[in-house]
Amino acid sequence: YMKISYAILTHNEGQYIEILLSFLTNNKRPIDEIVIVDDYSTDELTKSMTFLAEKEDTIFIGQQIVYAGNPMSTTLGNVPKEKMIEVPVMEETQMGMSLGLAMTGKSVITFYPRWDFLVSATNQLVNHLDKFEHMTGKKVNVIIRVGVGSKDPLDPGIQHRNDYTTEFESMLQFTKVHELRKVEDIYKIYETAYNEGGVHIIVEWPELYYKN
Repeated sequence: YMKISYAILTHNEGQYIEILLSFLTNNKRPIDEIVIVDDYSTDELTKSMTFLAEKEDTIFIGQQIVYAGNPMSTTLGNVPKEKMIEVPVMEETQMGMSLGLAMTGKSVITFYPRWDFLVSATNQLVNHLDKFEHMTGKKVNVIIRVGVGSKDPLDPGIQHRNDYTTEFESMLQFTKVHELRKVEDIYKIYETAYNEGGVHIIVEWPELYYKN
């Protein structure tokens, strides 16, 4: 007999998953298997960006946010264009602008689709943004969205898919780093980062949420 694998892609559907599992468990053959895959979905990321966009003091800055061109762009559908600043490829300047905007009282969400791009902003991040409150006694609120480059469906090459989370954690003294490994953590972490204030790096994995 041919073995059948039932793959279930979940979005926290709760009771519906239980009903489906019950049906499959009661009707599958002993040689068959059931595989459950937790879909790290754009739904929660879009919800998070919508939550931030609804706050009066927020502003969004980055490459390909007004003019969509990367996986993060797909989560900004509910963010008004007037709250966005599109910048060219100038990562360090973007980080400096993010700090400057935060100094005026804005809560800044700044986008770096790959860790490899954020490397170019290291001076502004490590020497200035990370230590600003310590040096001045004044708090600034910045959320840095950064992605680990995906190898699927096309490998972008060794310069575009590295994960530097550990390396940056070792360099940063006051910035909090969060890794979004589970779908149920996404909204909670973005909400906490905004409400808590300060500087936060939130690390995402596009291959986990950009499936469709």
